[in-house]
Amino acid sequence: MSETHRPAREIRALHTEQTVTVYQAYHPRIGVPAARDGRFPSAWKRERMTWIKPSFLWMMYRCGWATKGDQETVLAVEITREGFDHALRGACLSHYVPDVHPDRETWQRQLRETEARVQWDPERDLHLNALSHRSLQLGLSGSLSGAYADAWTVSIRDVTPLAREVHDLVRAGQGDAARALLPEERPYPLEDEALAHLR
Repeated sequence: MSETHRPAREIRALHTEQTVTVYQAYHPRIGVPAARDGRFPSAWKRERMTWIKPSFLWMMYRCGWATKGDQETVLAVEITREGFDHALRGACLSHYVPDVHPDRETWQRQLRETEARVQWDPERDLHLNALSHRSLQLGLSGSLSGAYADAWTVSIRDVTPLAREVHDLVRAGQGDAARALLPEERPYPLEDEALAHLR
């Protein structure tokens, strides 16, 4: 499907039958031991909200190709689809949408009561320009944040070298070569009714 005909809000991710890959960027003191040990270190705050992103290029936009402070190490975190789907089904949009929520008070109550939040941000191209369709961000807090770190995580890889290689090719004007290195992000198979409250 061409980029111009993507659904406005669609989860696209690198996934297998059992897992889905999401991205985060951290200071090396967090990112390096996480990738080395395949789990987040004790310094990773499990009680804080953490945002995971299935889009590699949106992560590159957020971390500036691993150049922004405290985001110099980019991690590809492979988690169980069971955990990811569970969080999505119980998530609440991070902003009020009249067509989705009965009223603002109901949305605010849902926001207080849920441990997962969803934002849809403009997807990015190789030059990190905004595209017309949106990319998912999933925020996890409370028990879900701990479950993400300690139960759902299957593997953690340091993909900072990949980020730098793709960036170098983009700056050299080699778009096709850069695009060939990107993770294969395909539409994520989750039934429409499971996402109706998030669109």
